[in-house]
Amino acid sequence: MNTDTLPEDADPFCLSPDAASGLLASAPWRRYASIGDSLSAGTGDASPGYRDGGWPDRLAAHLRSVRPELAYLNTAVVGATTEDTLRTQLDRALAFEPDLLHLPCGANDLLRRTPDFDAIARSLRVLYDRAATTGATLTTFTLSSAYVVPVFPDWCDRIQRLNALVRAIAAAYDAVLVDMEDHPVKFRDDLLSADRIHFAGVGQAVLASEMVRALARRLTQ
Repeated sequence: MNTDTLPEDADPFCLSPDAASGLLASAPWRRYASIGDSLSAGTGDASPGYRDGGWPDRLAAHLRSVRPELAYLNTAVVGATTEDTLRTQLDRALAFEPDLLHLPCGANDLLRRTPDFDAIARSLRVLYDRAATTGATLTTFTLSSAYVVPVFPDWCDRIQRLNALVRAIAAAYDAVLVDMEDHPVKFRDDLLSADRIHFAGVGQAVLASEMVRALARRLTQ
């Protein structure tokens, strides 16, 4: 699917700033934090026709449109594993006292010769256990199947196993989950950055919009 000429304002998966603000009009959150890896940071190349900014910065801007007093903290570090996040980021996030907290989905935990899924599950549960003590609304997302690491022939199986684990843990902790594994945006030729790993501006815009929609659904529950 070629979307080189598709601007953000015409993208059917993207919300306009006004539409996003409308969906979040009753949002109660005033302290938003994102922790984890490059996916939590919103790392990616710019895309022609799309506004600048990773998905968490975009979400913060949408929230600030209805809550101008919103405080925002992003401690995410490129390459961080779940264990790294626990060791070097979580205490700072807890001290921030967030009422909306985004947690990583363990992407870098897969970049081993043989991932230990039991260990990944334990680390994620500890992360969720401690994050839940804040009383914050927790958010996360699954990995897109467009994300491929060819050096690992079982990469698709790794993605599916990790995503199933993230879905189960998110459900157990009542976290807001955006499921990106088979989102139709994965078929776009311009979805990924030059590194073929991170979402470019197209993906960042879509992910931010999906997070707004997911949070809006939570507000109606």
